Amino acid sequence: MRKLLILLPVVALVTACSSSPKETYDRRAYEAEQKREQYAERAVDKAPKWMTELPKSNAAVYANGTAVSGDFSMADEKAKTIAFGKICMAAGGEVDKNSRMFRADVGEQSVENSSIAIRSMCRTVDVTGAEVVEIRRLAEGSRFRSYVLIALPTGTANPMQQRRDQNRAQRAVQAQSDAAFRELDTRPKRQD
Repeated sequence: MRKLLILLPVVALVTACSSSPKETYDRRAYEAEQKREQYAERAVDKAPKWMTELPKSNAAVYANGTAVSGDFSMADEKAKTIAFGKICMAAGGEVDKNSRMFRADVGEQSVENSSIAIRSMCRTVDVTGAEVVEIRRLAEGSRFRSYVLIALPTGTANPMQQRRDQNRAQRAVQAQSDAAFRELDTRPKRQD
């Protein structure tokens, strides 16, 4: 029994040593890759439920976004830009978005180069009243990950949109009224 107790830690040590590389530089690369994997797993594990399953509502449309940056505020802004782009498209609009990706696999190595450009203007639909419902943040080593949930209230649940629609209608009526009175003013007067 005593031999078994001594043998177990030795077997565990040999097993642990055999899975990681022995050479200093290989070990550094291996450890860096392990850390990246841990961050990715943690980002998925710690993600709010609404990142994979958006809330459902008859009074709002929801969208989410996530981003990473070395700057706290930049992570928030990038995640919001992605989420607002999604809310625009969910409301039937179009967002100026350009994505490029190149990936090459050579043996067991993969190389990827990707970029995305988003102009966060939603010109085709009005998303007045869209708001940030929740932001969650996570540290990933020396970087920050932000998760953002955006909602666009619809119908009577969106008082900002209703006010904007009312102001637009009021301006249209005022323009019609002004035009009608100008027409009256330009008519020749009848002489009796």
